[in-house]
Amino acid sequence: MIENVLQEIDPILDPLLSRAFVKKGKGFTVKLGAEDIDIDPKFRVYLQTKLQNPHYKPETAAQCTIINFIVTESGLED
Repeated sequence: MIENVLQEIDPILDPLLSRAFVKKGKGFTVKLGAEDIDIDPKFRVYLQTKLQNPHYKPETAAQCTIINFIVTESGLED
């Protein structure tokens, strides 16, 4: 979990968000910066923000599932 994410997400996380995993042997790796990091196939990353109404770039929004936990039942009815 990465907490307190602002509207601009660090580009180093792009391989994680786009799931650019490479199979090496029996496992998977992902390139973060200059390093290849071993990764579990069940790996999940969660980004959390305290922003009321964040606006992310369209390509970021397409790669993620955005859940707004501030929404109320009456807000959903509207």
